[in-house]
Amino acid sequence: MIGYVTVGTKDLEKAAAFFDALLALKGGSRLMQTDRVIAWRGKNPQDCGFGIALPQDGNPASVGNGVMVAIEAASPQEVDAIYKKALELGGTDEGAPGERMPGFYAGYFRDLDGNKFNAFHMNMGG
Repeated sequence: MIGYVTVGTKDLEKAAAFFDALLALKGGSRLMQTDRVIAWRGKNPQDCGFGIALPQDGNPASVGNGVMVAIEAASPQEVDAIYKKALELGGTDEGAPGERMPGFYAGYFRDLDGNKFNAFHMNMGG
């Protein structure tokens, strides 16, 4: 349904290193790169893509209030690994991994620019 998601960054090089390491945990690799934008995609060409960009209008990147990007994980253990890696890479905690409701396990963090992410595993018994 969603083709890709892009978040703004103030430092393309630092953000790229953060997401190269973080998305590698999910098999992600760079799909394209320009002097202003870098995009990743998973192993499957139908996977939703993810990108970082220096804003086109030249104004500083800012965080959207209420905006969050969710990274699907295959298990609660993978949620833990993604969350831990994000913090190791300099991300900040927004909610340690745990069950938020029956069948929904998630950990929340912010990237180096303050954009909000979560890693989640959903097992609703279906």
